[in-house]
Amino acid sequence: MNVDEKIKIIDRNLPAALNMMRRCRICPRNCGVDRLADEKGICRAGKDLLVSSIALHHGEEPPISGYGGSGTVFFAGCNLRCVFCQNYSISHQLQGNTIGAKELAAEMIGLQGKGAHNINLVTPTHLGPLIMQSLRHAYKRGLTIPVVYNCGGYESVEMVKLWDGIVDIYMPDMKYGDSAPAKKYSSAPDYVEINQAAILEMHRQVGILRMNKEGIGRRGLLIRHLVLPEKTGTEKIMKFIAEKVSPETYISLMSQYFPEYRASEFPELNHRLRPSEYLEAKRIMQSAGLSRGWHQNVAIDESLFSIRNYL
Repeated sequence: MNVDEKIKIIDRNLPAALNMMRRCRICPRNCGVDRLADEKGICRAGKDLLVSSIALHHGEEPPISGYGGSGTVFFAGCNLRCVFCQNYSISHQLQGNTIGAKELAAEMIGLQGKGAHNINLVTPTHLGPLIMQSLRHAYKRGLTIPVVYNCGGYESVEMVKLWDGIVDIYMPDMKYGDSAPAKKYSSAPDYVEINQAAILEMHRQVGILRMNKEGIGRRGLLIRHLVLPEKTGTEKIMKFIAEKVSPETYISLMSQYFPEYRASEFPELNHRLRPSEYLEAKRIMQSAGLSRGWHQNVAIDESLFSIRNYL
């Protein structure tokens, strides 16, 4: 999809996206507040873009960070209420600043100029229409690198459909395979069904992740699953991906969980991930016939547990 076509899609879809903010239904919370009048719902965002940081980032999966870095835009706020959130100061406490659409577009162009492989929109769900406005300005100014939609996976299919033809790479979480932990830890009892429907729509739009000869992602779906100490449905998640999405799907099986934010209130979450817990999740993934993606290093001695290095 070339830039002119993306601009046409934004021109066609943006009015509908902005209208979804009037009685907000941008995400599955369906708060119904008038965001354009700066009313605030569960995500606590109003009419403005809220950004925590903008920078080249080298810690993402290999096809996203590559050798030049990913042009990450960390948005403040979130539509999920995860008790173990490791970025809670940004997601829950809205640590960040407002930024105009044109100003953000200029930052995106700056990241492209620094060699970023992509523009990585981190936690964009609750700000979708406003980000869409900014992307239009960025495309007008010469943005050509892929756009990555990096989200918690709790997405309105109606809104995801408005991103069709704009987003190049979807990188959603699949946090839970069961509703009980989704309700207990993220206040989202309907997470599983909502998440699965969104994943299927994302896959319909962009398909399997495709990379260039240098291994840099150009278009497609990459699913993340953070392994938690408490069993949260890893087996059901992998079964769904293998049977309903595609056994060729790329998966990032993440091990960097540690008790943060309110996790200490839940005894089962109040410890770092054990190697045995991660290795069991890896076994489940492989047993489901899923072999594409990235595992993380894990040592036999728990004191040597590596949580950052991708294989």
